[in-house]
Amino acid sequence: MNLNKKNILITGGTGSFGRACVRHILKNYNPNKLVIFSRDELKQYEMLQDLKNINVKNSCLRFFLGDVRDKDRLDLALKGINYVIHAAALKQVPAAEYNPMEFVKTNIIGAENIIFASINNKVERVISLSTDKAANPINLYGATKLAADKLFTAANNLSKGKPIFSSVRYGNVLGSRGSVVPFFNSYRQNKNQKIPITHTSMTRFFISLEDSVKFVLNSLKLMKGGEIFVPKIPSVKIVDLAKAIVPNRKHKIIGVRPGEKIAEVLITKDESKNTLEFKNHYVINSEIFGNHNKKKYKLKDFEYNSSKNSHFLNEKQIRLICKNLKLI
Repeated sequence: MNLNKKNILITGGTGSFGRACVRHILKNYNPNKLVIFSRDELKQYEMLQDLKNINVKNSCLRFFLGDVRDKDRLDLALKGINYVIHAAALKQVPAAEYNPMEFVKTNIIGAENIIFASINNKVERVISLSTDKAANPINLYGATKLAADKLFTAANNLSKGKPIFSSVRYGNVLGSRGSVVPFFNSYRQNKNQKIPITHTSMTRFFISLEDSVKFVLNSLKLMKGGEIFVPKIPSVKIVDLAKAIVPNRKHKIIGVRPGEKIAEVLITKDESKNTLEFKNHYVINSEIFGNHNKKKYKLKDFEYNSSKNSHFLNEKQIRLICKNLKLI
């Protein structure tokens, strides 16, 4: 998709994904306006200074203070916008278990506010970032993101083609804020500390920040409305990840945290009957739209599970990737 001369808004634009997405767009396109919508003025200031330091063209940048919980503020921010990338969310699993209503307000009500503000302003395309935790959720965070996914799918019935709404669902982003990589990195200096591991059988899907940006922008191009796009990405064993980042160190098992799974799922068996497979990704089509050829669906009873994935990274591969991404 050509983003040249377009007006683009990214919610949660000062987060790990938002920063990487802004850099990618500024490097590869010439948008008319690129709006970073977020609620933290300090992060906005720091982000602007970072962009100045890497000497990118940023004359199209606009920093808009606001919260997705504030429908009126969103309505103002979306005036004249062509494309919306909705990345704003509360994401920490244990925090969600203890602060459920805060996650509901941001992740569900915030998603609804995005939808109606986009419809009111006749935005062309809106794509939302989901998570593997939205598939068969057992924690509050995953449940709120599942609800948000359903809202974005159903929004296509309200908008009647403008805008169109879709979602992207992928796993943990290597090195992002709150990921386990910086956590393990913090143990590299003190050689007397054991590395805490929640469970020896725990696995996760992983994707690099740059790959997540490319996948979202490609999905923005391909979307027809109501789909959930899922990339084909590798799995890692958390034990192997710890060994790759902090080698030759003893571990201690601390137990699974509240709301945490041993393995994550990106496509459930129930969703497989509506899933199409492509070379580098899957598309989960909506059951509420009847415009898809059912004969094309060939993944019955398929489950895309991080513990059953055909592509696992070993300790050596993990270490090489982390070094290339300058995470260790």
